[in-house]
Amino acid sequence: MSNNNSANASSIVSKVWAFCNTLRDDGVGYGDYLEQLTYLLFLKMADEYSRPPHNRKMPIPKAFNWESLTGKSGDELEVHYSKLLRELGSEKGILGQIFTKSQNKIQDPAKLYKLIALINAEQWVLMGVKDKGDIYEGLLEKNAEDTKSGAGQYFTPRPLIKAMVECLQPEPMKTIADPACGTGGFFLAAYDWLTENADLDKAQKQFLKYKTFAGNEIVAGTRRLALMNLFLHNIGDIDADTMISPNDSLIAASETRYDYVLANPPFGKKSSMTFTNEEGEQEKEDLTYNRQDFWVTTSNKQLNFVQHIKSMLKTTGEAAVVLPDNVLFEGGAGETVRKKLLETTELHTILRLPTGIFYANGVKANVLFFDGKPSSKDPWTKDVWVYDYRTNIHHTLKKNPLKLEDLREFITLYNPENRHKRKETFGEKNPEGRWRKFKYDEIIARDKTSLDITWLKDKSLADLDNLPDPDELALDIVENLEAGLNNFRAIIAELKK
Repeated sequence: MSNNNSANASSIVSKVWAFCNTLRDDGVGYGDYLEQLTYLLFLKMADEYSRPPHNRKMPIPKAFNWESLTGKSGDELEVHYSKLLRELGSEKGILGQIFTKSQNKIQDPAKLYKLIALINAEQWVLMGVKDKGDIYEGLLEKNAEDTKSGAGQYFTPRPLIKAMVECLQPEPMKTIADPACGTGGFFLAAYDWLTENADLDKAQKQFLKYKTFAGNEIVAGTRRLALMNLFLHNIGDIDADTMISPNDSLIAASETRYDYVLANPPFGKKSSMTFTNEEGEQEKEDLTYNRQDFWVTTSNKQLNFVQHIKSMLKTTGEAAVVLPDNVLFEGGAGETVRKKLLETTELHTILRLPTGIFYANGVKANVLFFDGKPSSKDPWTKDVWVYDYRTNIHHTLKKNPLKLEDLREFITLYNPENRHKRKETFGEKNPEGRWRKFKYDEIIARDKTSLDITWLKDKSLADLDNLPDPDELALDIVENLEAGLNNFRAIIAELKK
């Protein structure tokens, strides 16, 4: 791509941003802006595809296409735009999915008119995929940072996603699934990896565009952003079937088995369903999924996702999944799931993650890497390799965010080219080594088969001179208090029942 195009793209980015700030003064948050931008961008690109040189027939009714918006202003524009959103939401295919439950959040018709003009001034289809994608990903990240909106729970840090993809190194003509895909981050990283590292022929490119990815996302607004994110990155098409299902992936076994599953399932502990009781108050009811193919019935959402992901994998498949600490040490159902996972898959690697990298506060998480296997009477897991990127590591979202380089040592030691040829960095001579191997028998002998394994000395406890900055300590305290408050709220809700 020429520099001229890049410069053009960055000027569009700054325009898109500047306008977002104008709307924020009216109380329109990033999320709402992102949604309106999605509706309008989709219509504008469909309009461009319908004209020369593409001349494609588009599934959008003439009364509600892009041209129907550009000729109007004032109240007439506002009324028409609201009607357009309602009507398009009832259409079939990706069109209906993008416009499902859509509403106009821009109350000032003059601002709406300006936004339409801003989008109308550019040729989006001609713009480089990377530029369009970067504009949108930038907005998604900003939206995730806006912690009040709660959007952060659908956003996994991109450097972590890239590291996970680099470890798996997906191959062309293979399928990739994410049962809780949020805004589509894993799909994009896998797509980028494949386009940058494989010399794809025509058939492979077609497969990548239309057949590689499959996801679920039950939150309509998040699914809309994911569909648009993929579309802007040239995955799928404006008139193709949608790759992201609105169904709860946990309800039934997956009909398809996949080559790769990459996921960061939602972090709440329990699966629940909200309903209104007789007093008119909102109540939550724990959801348990009674599935024949699950090892254990539980309302713990993450344990259900682990069981589901195992069931989605081909016997030659590979999974990388972000999971909170409770999955590694909780007794009862947790222990059953861990034992079964060690027996029926090859659980070969655990990456312990530091706090301060997720938009949800105080989250302690890990990445589990495991490979699907055919059934066998002997356990498939022989060794579990643990990389501790948590002890004595401090990240914060603003001052010291996680970068891909931070995980470079882990990726190198993971040894994606041949993970059977790994070397420990931990040993008698190097007790500070972060990379250590544990045998299956050692793990099974641990209390509750706990995978919450740590061996490094926590320096903050021993060394008062090396205390983190006061603002970091203060943030830690805030995170712990918030986590505590959330637990108390959950207890009060239970007691009310």
